[in-house]
Amino acid sequence: MAKTQLGARVDEDVAELARKRAADLGLSIGDYLARLVQDDTSGLRARAVDAAARFLAEHQSVFDEAEQAQQTPGGACAA
Repeated sequence: MAKTQLGARVDEDVAELARKRAADLGLSIGDYLARLVQDDTSGLRARAVDAAARFLAEHQSVFDEAEQAQQTPGGACAA
């Protein structure tokens, strides 16, 4: 498949994040960006976000309990 060159301007911090993530995945910047666009347009990203939201909604009480346990000083007990 023929490749087309695109140009975009982003903040340096965004560019650095993209470089690092592409390197982590063993991809070029172009291949990494192509993967992001494909995931986004295929609905994969939206489905993943929806699944995460459902998980958090179903298990929110567990997270709340864990957070409360961390905020309670060690050895403290109600009288």
